[in-house]
Amino acid sequence: MKALIIDDEPLARQRIRMLLEEEKDVQLIGEFQNGKEALPPIKEHKPDLIFLDVQMPEMDGFQMLSQLSKEDLPIIIFTTAYDQYALQAFEIHAIDYLLKPFKPARFKEALQHAREHQSNRTSKDVSNKLQALLAATQTSEPKQTDKYLQRLTVKSEEKITLVKTADIECIESAGNYVVAKVGNENHILRESLSSLEQNLDPSHFIRISRGAIVNLEFVRELSVMFKGEYAVILKDGKELTMTRGIREMEQALRFS
Repeated sequence: MKALIIDDEPLARQRIRMLLEEEKDVQLIGEFQNGKEALPPIKEHKPDLIFLDVQMPEMDGFQMLSQLSKEDLPIIIFTTAYDQYALQAFEIHAIDYLLKPFKPARFKEALQHAREHQSNRTSKDVSNKLQALLAATQTSEPKQTDKYLQRLTVKSEEKITLVKTADIECIESAGNYVVAKVGNENHILRESLSSLEQNLDPSHFIRISRGAIVNLEFVRELSVMFKGEYAVILKDGKELTMTRGIREMEQALRFS
């Protein structure tokens, strides 16, 4: 099988690469750090198997798959740090996944499933399952309060930390990453600010500038700066420049 690895974490790509070295019937033909840069090689080389991370900046796993035609869909093994509730989507549609951090035995099991799909020529069945999964993620009902993110998974080399969104005071962009402030701790997330904004409850979180989102529950006051600009002062004294209109911010605070 010709295989690709698509994951924004270098260590995750390295782990899969090392495990694949023991599998003589799998040829690794490339690895990429996001879905956007992987699309052209997928269409050109048509791999049999892709190890695909779900959460990536710029273009996540689901967004990438939605850009492929049904005929181009290979066998997919999702690699994810999602919690058990989010994983129900994969289980309902019988799509294989590796929950990070995964063990070699679980990796071999998922790879064996891929071999069975290929040897039994069930690629059409796999394609149908992936199409059903994508349809479920794209045609879901409009978000209700209980469908917004309740917690975030923060991945590091040693562990995965669960952070309640209600505890996040503010989120600031930092290149291809964002930094979520929770008390005295800063958590680095490999997501874009725009992607997070779409999945946070707008009755609690508001984007005050191109580079910052604040949790309204932690806003203490708005401070007037020069030239009619304002700063958002959090309860712990942290100050963030606001470029959003003051009236919109006042309305958000009034109804939060």
